[in-house]
Order: sequence, then C-alpha cells, then structure tokens
Amino acid sequence: MTAPVPALIPATDLTKRPVVTLGGEAVAQVKDVVLDGAGGRIAGFTLAGRGLLSGPLRKSVPWSAVHAVGADAVMITSADALEDRSAVASGQEAAGGLVRGARVLTDQGVQVGTVLDVVVEAGREGRVAGIEMASTEALGRHERKVFLPLGERAAMTGDTLVIPARDTEHAVDELSELVAVVGGRRGWFGKAGEAGAVGAAGEVGAAGEVGAAGAVGEAGKGPIS
Repeated sequence: MTAPVPALIPATDLTKRPVVTLGGEAVAQVKDVVLDGAGGRIAGFTLAGRGLLSGPLRKSVPWSAVHAVGADAVMITSADALEDRSAVASGQEAAGGLVRGARVLTDQGVQVGTVLDVVVEAGREGRVAGIEMASTEALGRHERKVFLPLGERAAMTGDTLVIPARDTEHAVDELSELVAVVGGRRGWFGKAGEAGAVGAAGEVGAAGEVGAAGAVGEAGKGPIS
C-alpha cells in the first residue's frame, strides 16, 4: 500500500490562508510565503491580521512551528510559537532565492521561460516541488503557462534560475500532471505498474487548484506576496 500523495499548491494560493493552532485558535492569516532558496523549502510565513481592515503583523511563523500546510489552513503548534517578523524575513534578504520575473536558463545557455509562481508540497515537509513559468519559443510552447519540476541541481544566481536542460523534458501544462512527474521522482506511487497511481495523482492535483499568478519571492529567503 502506498502512502498518501501530497498535494501541490502554488505558493500564491497560500496568501490569506488562515493560520490556526492545534487548539483551534485562528491567530492570523498568511501574508507572505518566505522561501529558503538554498534549501529548496519554505522558511516560514509572515502574517497579517484577520478581516478586511487588518494589516501586516509584526509576527511570523518559522517553519519549525508549522504542524502542516493543509487545503484550508496552515496549522501551527501553538500561538506561543509565533516569533518576530525578522526571524523569518528581514528587510534585505540574502541572495539566492526565487524571484517573480526571473528568467529560467538551462545549463546549455538557453532561456526557456520566466518564473510566475513557485509550487510547494502540502503537508509537513514544505518542499519546493517546481515552478509555474511563462515559456519561450525555445521550449516549443511560446508564451504559454507551464509547470516545471525542480531538481536538486537547480540554482539561483541574481535574477536567473539555472536548471539542467534535461529537466525541460518534464514540462507539463497542468498542476495535476506536475504531481505525477514529481511523485514519480520521489516514489510516491510505490513500485512501477501499481494500479491506480496515475488516478491518485490526478485527484490530488485537483485539490491544489492553480490560482492567479502572483509575486514569487525576493532574492534569498523571498516572500511571495
């Protein structure tokens, strides 16, 4: 029997998602998703108050305090786990993260797209699974939005994301297809040929719908507005 397949969620879809303690207290909502570009994971969340008139809070949630990222809420251990905003994101972020509008360049020197959003895993791992990008003619899908899985060899320098050229072979049109690609790489579906693997991926992909493309990270640990 295979383990449940994690949903993949565009990071911009997490903004305004309620932050709830395991005791059931809704303490805030997500303002920004902060990425650890070097580690390929979510570093934490900056927060905003709840309600239409509520603005940014001076508190943040480091990833160590996150119990799970779910379809309807970000669950944290307790309100005591909130820290000062600077614990997750400072005014001047270190270089090396994912940036909205960054060009996507292969290790063969060919630009294949521009970053629109970052796709992360739901659950407790917080891993960056891939990106949504506007493709170029070099990818054979000129000015189309596509999803591309990110491997361990992806690297960010300045405003450029460098990926192995072979990774472009796995570009897909739908988020549900990205689930299948990433899941195949990470062994989510068990042994090859196991019944129902593709169907499970489709169901989970549907749960993590694609929202409007938004801001994707500032350099280094980059907030996604």
